[in-house]
Amino acid sequence: MTHATMLENLRQDARDELSALIELRCRLGEDPWVFLPDLPSVDEQVVATLREERLHDERWIPARARAYHPAAREGAAAKFEFDLLREIALEHPELSSAVWKVLDRVPSAW
Repeated sequence: MTHATMLENLRQDARDELSALIELRCRLGEDPWVFLPDLPSVDEQVVATLREERLHDERWIPARARAYHPAAREGAAAKFEFDLLREIALEHPELSSAVWKVLDRVPSAW
């Protein structure tokens, strides 16, 4: 599977997830005008999916454990998130703007 095809598949999956979430919240009686602005964009959802996949990768498991350990230095978790998301942006330049939007939501102490 080519890089472009994989990204399109991820985007389609993200669209499906967001559509299901919107339908669920509407069926629960929530007003779409209230919750739609808080939902991620399709590309932000793809970034979240790629982030979640990497969190289960053997390369990132020890780094995450160190960053989120109670004895970790202040800002270690934010740096971990930055490094993880930066790698996604480098591997998928098309998602760079979505990565930066996601990074804006990561609390940073450094």
